[in-house]
Amino acid sequence: MSTTPTLQDVLNQIDTSLPAATDRLMALLRIPSISTDPAFKGDVANAADWLVDELNSLGFEATSRPTPGHPMVVAHAKGGAGPHILFYGHYDVQPVDPLNLWDRPPFEPALEETEKGTVIRGRGTADDKGQLMTFVEACRAYRDITGTLPGPITIFLEGEEESGSPSLVPFMVENADELRADVALICDTGMFDADTPAITTQLRGLLGEEITIKAATRDLHSGHFGGAAQNPIRVLTKILASLHDETGRITVPGFYDGVPEISNALRAQWEDLGFDDKAFLGDVGLSIPAGEQGRTVLEQIWARPTCEFNGILGGYTGDGFKTVLPAEASAKVSFRLVGTQDPLAIRESFRALVRAMVPADCEVEFHGHGASPASVMSTDSQLFAQARQALTDEWPRPAAFIGAGGSIPIAGYFKTYLGMDAMLIGFGLEDDQIHSPNEKYDLRAFHKGTRSWARILGKIYGVE
Repeated sequence: MSTTPTLQDVLNQIDTSLPAATDRLMALLRIPSISTDPAFKGDVANAADWLVDELNSLGFEATSRPTPGHPMVVAHAKGGAGPHILFYGHYDVQPVDPLNLWDRPPFEPALEETEKGTVIRGRGTADDKGQLMTFVEACRAYRDITGTLPGPITIFLEGEEESGSPSLVPFMVENADELRADVALICDTGMFDADTPAITTQLRGLLGEEITIKAATRDLHSGHFGGAAQNPIRVLTKILASLHDETGRITVPGFYDGVPEISNALRAQWEDLGFDDKAFLGDVGLSIPAGEQGRTVLEQIWARPTCEFNGILGGYTGDGFKTVLPAEASAKVSFRLVGTQDPLAIRESFRALVRAMVPADCEVEFHGHGASPASVMSTDSQLFAQARQALTDEWPRPAAFIGAGGSIPIAGYFKTYLGMDAMLIGFGLEDDQIHSPNEKYDLRAFHKGTRSWARILGKIYGVE
């Protein structure tokens, strides 16, 4: 065994062992670790134990840690010099309903040939077992070639991500000294496209609000009371319509406090991606961007805040027609946040705006549905530059720093509770059908994702 291996030796090992690595992933995929359903509690624990055994076999000191919910897997490798990195993934999966829409049993994974290449089909392939195993297999390749792991690495795997992570923050707070590292690596995201790797450096926050307008003590006949009685639907829709102006900007007072402009360098990088606005909207039957005027679609979905209506309820909505004035009407409103926007301040400003628009004959009730700030990572550190170069070396197109329209709370938790930035690097694609029937993960993504982590570790720990 070579004591001075090259990175190419490690990459060759990954290539040679791909069939065995795929078999190991298949074994993990067969465990139905559905965290939201108590009937699968034992299976979730079995998945944690499976991972502990695998990590211990690679030279980690791995344990399954109990929580009030499902176990956390924590593993440490102390060997070598260099930055201490923490890798995060989750081993629980979404439920499989509706089962009749699956082309094969969701926990009987298999390789399938498609017009785009070979895919691994089954629940959890892309979200997140296939993704986390790319990192584990990269570590395995280093162990196989060098006899050890390349540097100080902690692996932190969660079993409740798909059920809201109720145990995550308490566990992180209680074990902060053990988990704290120089940087966190999160593999629960995707590529920009099939040939362009990405490091997600900004995530939008999320504020959820439900408002209910109440008027009369009961539903009223519109022939008897129409015109004289206040209609909660009319009040509600007037409020909702007032939340955007004619240019698409949001009218909540103070809403844009803390919203930054993206840098010229980042803007140029995004322009170089060749994002097709028309194709993006055309794929869902649309053609005209509906956000803030003067902003590109990428800006609108990655770097600008939003106010959207996710559901409206009021009156009679069944078959046929019923001439009724409802006693109440409600709407669910979500705000995606960027920069340093304060979700709690926005909540209070939004509620004050609504209260001011409610007529004296009505009352309003509010129900909050979570409030988390945006996450913006500093890309100035050498680690980000090393990771970006490593990804560029592996894939056909240069790696990009990108934003994400959605919210991944774990990145913010690492910053808030452990004081460290996170690099979000994943190899999923838009058509992976995560959370849906027939989920898949491209075999190419699994293979090159493993090679990518090997290159990143090589850059970080000086393996040339």
